[in-house]
Amino acid sequence: MRSRYDSPDLTPPWKRSAPVPEVPADRDLVVEEVTTGFCGAVIRCEKTAEGPTVTLEDRFGKHRVFPMTPRGFLLEGRTVTLVRPGTAPSAPQGRRLTASGSLAVPDARARVARAGRIYVEGRHDAELVEKVWGDDLRIEGVVVEYLEGVDDLPAIVDAFSPGPDARLGVLVDHLVPGSKESRIAAQVTGDDVLVVGHPYIDIWEAVKPAAVGIPAWPSVPRGQDWKTGVCTGLGWAPNTGAAWQRILGSVRSYKDLEPALLGRVEELIDFVTAPAG
Repeated sequence: MRSRYDSPDLTPPWKRSAPVPEVPADRDLVVEEVTTGFCGAVIRCEKTAEGPTVTLEDRFGKHRVFPMTPRGFLLEGRTVTLVRPGTAPSAPQGRRLTASGSLAVPDARARVARAGRIYVEGRHDAELVEKVWGDDLRIEGVVVEYLEGVDDLPAIVDAFSPGPDARLGVLVDHLVPGSKESRIAAQVTGDDVLVVGHPYIDIWEAVKPAAVGIPAWPSVPRGQDWKTGVCTGLGWAPNTGAAWQRILGSVRSYKDLEPALLGRVEELIDFVTAPAG
């Protein structure tokens, strides 16, 4: 009678490692490299002379390249072996990223809206924030509203009556030292109101030119309507509504936005969702 140990592998069964699943390194799969603790989303796999590698990108945009060694990664806390897409049998799907770069929460229901709010200057700002951060905002119960400019911001903040349980965050275009926007922001900033901004003349400019398929945003002469000037400079029809839909349609995730905007929106979300202290 053959023993269960009559095989080339003489390791007793209780000492054998449990089989490690092979998982395809599909784009946007979020994993952690076991030796460094680097956590990021898969952006590409490559075949090299030393063997296959995977490139991960963390939420801050930092890239790291790792060899796809056996048992080299953690997927939701479980050890896995990453393999090139199409070379492994179907395996449990890992968590995916939202457009903002955070971990997606499957089947999550929107939270009841908080008393706190985030205000942005215009409709285009609101649509861009919704497209990239919409999943996060619904889970956190944060409502985004637009103001049609910030000239009346002091009166709007006063009417809102912000407090520890109803914080107000405001995103302002072209918030640079000495600007009209900076003077208005200084009037309302306080413990329960946070005004932050980006340096761009308009939210359009916060979209990376490469995402839109242009070499750069054109320079528009002072005194000319900026959006109309952009359309003219790019050779587009003078229809700013159609131009915006073209720009918005080119945005798929946070990777298509400039860091100067990304950090400010994240800061506002953290501010309005922080527990009252």
